[in-house]
Amino acid sequence: MRKGASLLCFFLLFGAAVPALAQYNNWAVGFRIGEPAGINVRKYFGEKKAFDLNIGTYGGLYGTNRSYRSGQYRSVGFSVQGHYIQYTPITKSESIRGYYGYGGQINTRRYYPTRLNGEYENALSLGVSGIGGVEYFPPNKPYSFFLETGVYVELLQAPFFLNLNSGLGLRYNF
Repeated sequence: MRKGASLLCFFLLFGAAVPALAQYNNWAVGFRIGEPAGINVRKYFGEKKAFDLNIGTYGGLYGTNRSYRSGQYRSVGFSVQGHYIQYTPITKSESIRGYYGYGGQINTRRYYPTRLNGEYENALSLGVSGIGGVEYFPPNKPYSFFLETGVYVELLQAPFFLNLNSGLGLRYNF
């Protein structure tokens, strides 16, 4: 937790010392708190399009003890999530943007099936996901804040297993 707080302070202090940058930058890197949580990287390309990548943990926000297939999840796992994003300015100054996108997600977690009597096996799951969100760019600052929500629909191991994906975060744009 200390490391995350240190990074946040670095981004805020560094952002205050850097002169104004263009709103539409090539890259943005930051962190996301939510489901999934972790490092967030966004690559902007073309007119109002981007690719968003989250790498981090899965299963912590909505509970580590959850029914799954013929057993339970009882831990936090690892997740990689990618979305093709389209965004549009909500305000005239473009300081607030709305966005939506679709993509995929890969997760690994400890799965405790009833057949193993309390033992676990590692479960790899694949699915599709969609998100929608809002991003705020403070005037003359190279960072942005975002809030988003969406859904993950698993295709492999448990077809149509649903999980809410939501989060908030901070990105440094360069």
